[in-house]
Amino acid sequence: MPKKERQGVVVSDKMDKTVVVKVASYDPHPKYKKIIESNKNYKAHDEKNECGVGDTVRIVESKPLSGGKRWSVLEIVEKAK
Repeated sequence: MPKKERQGVVVSDKMDKTVVVKVASYDPHPKYKKIIESNKNYKAHDEKNECGVGDTVRIVESKPLSGGKRWSVLEIVEKAK
């Protein structure tokens, strides 16, 4: 079974070797069919502390690294300006 991948924006990098990534998903409302954006935050492992706030990153599932950290940064897609 392949590992899940998500792409999102870093909203916090204050922790050591950890970033918080906001991932948006777009789904239609069951009755009215309007597209609704829902956001979820994931804590991801950033081994080299390379990510900064506003960076677009790709994260991948990993083994549990701490109490709430289950994802790792795969790559930085785009650096913040």
